[in-house]
Amino acid sequence: MTRVAAVQLAPQVGDLDANRATIAEALAAVPDDVDVVVLPELATSGYVFRDAAEARSSAVTATDATVSGWATTASRLSGGAGGVVVGGFAELGDDGAVYNSAALVDPTGVVGVYRKVHLWDGEKACFTPGSDGPLVVDTRHGRIGVSICFDVEFPEWTRMAALDGAELLAVPTNWPWVDRPEGERAPEVQIAMAAARVNRMAMACADRCGTERGVDWNEGTSIIDHDGWVRAATGPGAGMVVADLDLAAARDKTLTPRADLLGDRRPDLYGPLSAR
Repeated sequence: MTRVAAVQLAPQVGDLDANRATIAEALAAVPDDVDVVVLPELATSGYVFRDAAEARSSAVTATDATVSGWATTASRLSGGAGGVVVGGFAELGDDGAVYNSAALVDPTGVVGVYRKVHLWDGEKACFTPGSDGPLVVDTRHGRIGVSICFDVEFPEWTRMAALDGAELLAVPTNWPWVDRPEGERAPEVQIAMAAARVNRMAMACADRCGTERGVDWNEGTSIIDHDGWVRAATGPGAGMVVADLDLAAARDKTLTPRADLLGDRRPDLYGPLSAR
């Protein structure tokens, strides 16, 4: 079993020092027996930027200690054997562009960076979209994929991660508040549950909390198993949830001896989908 934690916190837009301290406090509270930790989208910078210039002023490179420093936490995870931290940050790319990105960090440092492809609403005025598929990395705790927030609402994207062998999809996210009937989960959580179920791929979604420039959030941090069931979820406010997931089970895509989620696909008929 792999012990996964998802952290819900409230960054302050544009205040890198305050956010660094908030993240450090949250990571310090993660138990040593956790193997994988997921932080929210743009955890280092906050989210509701006024314009591209403000986003750029909050951007750091992937090698900056703001991000690479998560290796210190990764080193003590899994009982000191080493774990993984995935978190979102505003990235200043080597090409000079600013991306809404997430880094996968282990005790050696930053192993990989994913740049959000499907930008939501005002993000399009602040960030350059990524141009690569979901990041999928072999770790000592399984094959971990990374996508960000709105990406999950495109079934083609989560399917790509599953086809690349992701056993756990880590999803840093900032889900703006959506009204819903009493007792219902946020629609984005329901989408993640469906994506997990149709791909037999666990998902750990780390949402944020607080109010930022008039925007409230779903506070929908959830850990979902490979069958699509929520195994742990936060309530309102800052906090953390932990759940044990059987990632090895995600490698088996069979539902019955004659039904296979990936094997029964008909890609020979799907060409028009991407062409439309």
